[in-house]
Amino acid sequence: MFFKKKNIEQEFESNSFENKFKDGSVDAFQVLFHKHNLGVYRYCAKILGDSSLAKDATQETFIKVYENRKNYTGNNFAAWLYTIAKNTCLNYQRNRKDFVEYVEGTRPNYINEDVFLKEYIDNMIEKLPETYREVIILREYEEFSYEEIAQILDLDINLIKIRVHRARKILKKLLNPIVREINEI
Repeated sequence: MFFKKKNIEQEFESNSFENKFKDGSVDAFQVLFHKHNLGVYRYCAKILGDSSLAKDATQETFIKVYENRKNYTGNNFAAWLYTIAKNTCLNYQRNRKDFVEYVEGTRPNYINEDVFLKEYIDNMIEKLPETYREVIILREYEEFSYEEIAQILDLDINLIKIRVHRARKILKKLLNPIVREINEI
């Protein structure tokens, strides 16, 4: 999708932008799409663990955003958007039957290769329980504040802080073997 940049970005920052988006402005929607598309895709990919499903979930999220634009209250667009993305991912997960349980102590054979370190970390994040995986992705990868995460997930901020802390603690334990192995090299 290509669009003319003219004064769209100025409109994006103005007070009338919210009204234009709610009224169905294609230009306003395109600005939002271009601003948030990659972040929503990354979020969906981490939650679903499948790039193909993540593409579909991202596309469905933005369709829902446009279709439900009149429900946007104008408070925090990113929180509203990621709430829709979260619910879309939950629907995809409910329709999938192939959840993989984490068995403690399992590690891939390629740990010594730096090229696969990121993949290893991503695999460990995928093994976190969904409630922890969701908050760690929003906090560490999407860099949302605790307040924004609480708004996205519609939970108390103290619960969000606890979940982030516990997720970090579990990840530290899961990643400890590879950290020791790297330090030995």
